[in-house]
Amino acid sequence: MTHEITLLDRLLEVSELFQKDMARAFEGTPLTPSRTRVLWELAASGPSSQHALATRLEVSPRNITGLVDALEAGGYVTRSPHPTDRRSIIVSLGASAHELMREMQHDHAELSAELLGAVDAADRDAVVRGIDAIAERLRELIAADEARRAGEQATAVGA
Repeated sequence: MTHEITLLDRLLEVSELFQKDMARAFEGTPLTPSRTRVLWELAASGPSSQHALATRLEVSPRNITGLVDALEAGGYVTRSPHPTDRRSIIVSLGASAHELMREMQHDHAELSAELLGAVDAADRDAVVRGIDAIAERLRELIAADEARRAGEQATAVGA
């Protein structure tokens, strides 16, 4: 039986290739995709409380503590007291992480141009629109599924 390759098959292949590329890029460093996600968030949003980071990254407070602990041990982030909330800690990019994030942003721009350059110039806008539409639809499907599951849990608890 021959399997017809679908759009989903191709998207999953691209996802796997990106994961391999990240693993190769982080080889020999203490960085992981999860830790790098924290760095990207800090680079985009600036210093943040651990609670706010956990919320934005949709991870538990315990998980963000472990990620920040590892990043702090590697010199990628620093912790400081919150100026107005004694119970809160502010996480900021360390000096070496600022340079690392500039390099990553540059590398992302280069790879983006390289990948889009593989597409015929006349098709590039359509490819970008298509990828945007696929991402938006997937977000909608995930949100609908999360809402359905939450409704089922509420029904089960109330039963």
